[in-house]
Amino acid sequence: MIGELYERALAGRAGVEVEDGTGRRSALPVQEWMALRPGDEGVLDRCDGPTLDVGSGPGRLTVALTERGILALGIDTAPYAVELTVAAGGPALCRDVFGRVPGAGIWTTLLLVDGNIGIGGAPSALLARAFALLAPGGRVLAEVRAPGTGAYSGPVRLRSGQAVGEWFPWAWVSADDIAGIAWESGAAVKEIWEEAGRWFVALSR
Repeated sequence: MIGELYERALAGRAGVEVEDGTGRRSALPVQEWMALRPGDEGVLDRCDGPTLDVGSGPGRLTVALTERGILALGIDTAPYAVELTVAAGGPALCRDVFGRVPGAGIWTTLLLVDGNIGIGGAPSALLARAFALLAPGGRVLAEVRAPGTGAYSGPVRLRSGQAVGEWFPWAWVSADDIAGIAWESGAAVKEIWEEAGRWFVALSR
């Protein structure tokens, strides 16, 4: 879905921007995803059982959980991202979260970090799918935008120089909006925390 420009950015061969449907652009912060970053520890510490890392990218969280002795699996739609995760020592598969995902019903924690709550452009539908993959009593740990930053749901695409990718659906969710989105999916916000300038939520049913 994200395609060649994303994989080029992961390989360090291109600087890539994200453009939304209003024309606003921002840098795709790929380098921040390559190794553990400030704020990750609070997420890792809250993973208390088998963990599914959705949109795992190059796999820093999947690898870190594996090194802690926690059963973890990363899934990503980009084959090169999966290759990077496996090369770093983390189990990962090339999968779409809305498709067939191994271990449905065994996961106690599902991660939507680095803005991955926006996958598919409909966060409430994504959360409903997430809870369908979780074991009873499981929870979602998601990263959201800071309060007051607003929300967006619509098409985005990647750009690098003259190269432009195809549009795909995405969403950005702020801490102000997450309670309503969770309610739409039949979930509730159990915790909101800020660490190193990043904002996170824990959701459960």
